Amino acid sequence: MRLKFLVLSFAVIIVLSACSKKEEQNQPQTQTKVQPKVNAHQVVSQEVLQVNSYTYIRVKDGDKEYWVAGPAMDVKKGETLYFVKSMEMKNFESKELKRTFESLFFVDNISKIPPADAQDGLTATPQKPTLEKANVSVEPAAGGITISQLFSNLNSYANKTVLLKGKVVKINNGIMGKNWAHIQDGTSSGGDFDLTVTTNDALSVGDVLTFEGKISLNKDFGYGYSYKVLMEDAKSKK
Repeated sequence: MRLKFLVLSFAVIIVLSACSKKEEQNQPQTQTKVQPKVNAHQVVSQEVLQVNSYTYIRVKDGDKEYWVAGPAMDVKKGETLYFVKSMEMKNFESKELKRTFESLFFVDNISKIPPADAQDGLTATPQKPTLEKANVSVEPAAGGITISQLFSNLNSYANKTVLLKGKVVKINNGIMGKNWAHIQDGTSSGGDFDLTVTTNDALSVGDVLTFEGKISLNKDFGYGYSYKVLMEDAKSKK
């Protein structure tokens, strides 16, 4: 499967902290030691598999070992690596490798240098991005619903295909083979004003589009990361 990874601003979808660090690894002498300030993972590569545009790495994190995948990079066994955000996929099949990974963490960015703002130590608690309500006012699509109507009647729309027009306020491309967008229309129900949409369409922040997709409730992607409501495999149009 061909996946494209971009640095997550949150978005979605799409991203979160992974496994906790059990012990500090020694950094290569060529690296500059930086005092960490945000949650980051320090791991050591154990095995490296290269495919077109992507790199699969079996890493050791304290006393744990697991597989991660990210943008293609030159990595050798024994190198110390760092990453911040990841998303776990169970039983992921790589057609290029002709192999199924029981567990694979997709990583948006892997670095040989610790993040300048990384915290000393890691956390296993998934973290979603903080979303702010945008100053938007979008007219509902003909025959469609609003975000307010959706969140006010979730059970009525569960597993149904709906039309919803909104403005793209955040976008993360190529996560698990899909683009993940946050859309808002200016309406809300309680504290809910933002809808996450997965699509294969190319989107940009600021686009005002009508989305048609299936509504899924309590969608769990594993590792404690779940969505109360999600519009999946949406098609968009102006």
